[in-house]
Amino acid sequence: MGTELIIAGAAGFVAVLILLAGIVSIRSERQEEIEERLDRYASDFGSTFAGFNESRPEETAAEVSVLTARLDNALAEREFARKWRVQLARADLKLTVAEFFSLHIISGIGAFLIGWFIIFGNPIAGAVLGVVGLFFPRFYVARKQGQRLRAFENQLPDTISLWVNALRSGYSVMQAMEAISKEAPDPTATEFRRVVQEAQLGISTEDALAHLLNRMPSEDMDLVNTAVNIQREVGGNLAEILDAIAHTIRERIKLKGEIRVLTSQGRITGWLISLLPIILTLFLMVVSPGYMGGLVENRMCGWPMLGLGLGLIGTGAAIIQKIVSIDY
Repeated sequence: MGTELIIAGAAGFVAVLILLAGIVSIRSERQEEIEERLDRYASDFGSTFAGFNESRPEETAAEVSVLTARLDNALAEREFARKWRVQLARADLKLTVAEFFSLHIISGIGAFLIGWFIIFGNPIAGAVLGVVGLFFPRFYVARKQGQRLRAFENQLPDTISLWVNALRSGYSVMQAMEAISKEAPDPTATEFRRVVQEAQLGISTEDALAHLLNRMPSEDMDLVNTAVNIQREVGGNLAEILDAIAHTIRERIKLKGEIRVLTSQGRITGWLISLLPIILTLFLMVVSPGYMGGLVENRMCGWPMLGLGLGLIGTGAAIIQKIVSIDY
């Protein structure tokens, strides 16, 4: 029985490595194809047409990426796939839906094998850890998305000041945004560079700014978009309007910081109360497996108690976060 478990674990580990290697290979080949296409746009008119006649190993790339393409096509019209595309765009992760889906599988299998063979030595506990591992990619994307949004909002007052100075220097709105894409730090520079590129491809400025707001769902940016769109329709001094908006945004950021400081104790308390029972349970399972083994092995009584405990912990954490979350 022990030999069979070792063989099964080794086979699962090898399968994960093969799947991960395939994803890395597909991403590298797709990146080369993207760079080749960008080089065509960056080249002059004559070399652009010459580039279409160059021989490229398209058949090899198609054979390698056929699995990912089929999976993308199968998931394209799913509701969760649309949400994943928006989340990946907001987190600025260059992943397709198929690759993100594969990362869920790899994370779940990896967490299961680690929990079974390394930490607990129990397939049931490993399965529980595997279910938790399925959500690791989502946690990472949500964290990345929140970090980019907070950084963008904190940079927005300085961005608007740069925008105002460019307008007062005689720049047009598009030229001012191009200056922002060159002078501002990331993620502001990346997002405004996308706006400029979309406008150069023929998309209207209003739609390009709407796409920016979709990638960065900020109330402050919504206010800026509204001001720019109204100015384009009825006219007016956009520099003065943006200057007033920048002052308002600075005051709002200051108020957000004060509220975050005042509610920090409640948020930390909520995380400690929620994570302490889980950490203590895992610690006891490692230190004294016999003490917690009955709770895990008893399916009639132990499993319902574990499920009820996790449900109550999650409910308490949600209530605490709702209490300390203040609208402003």
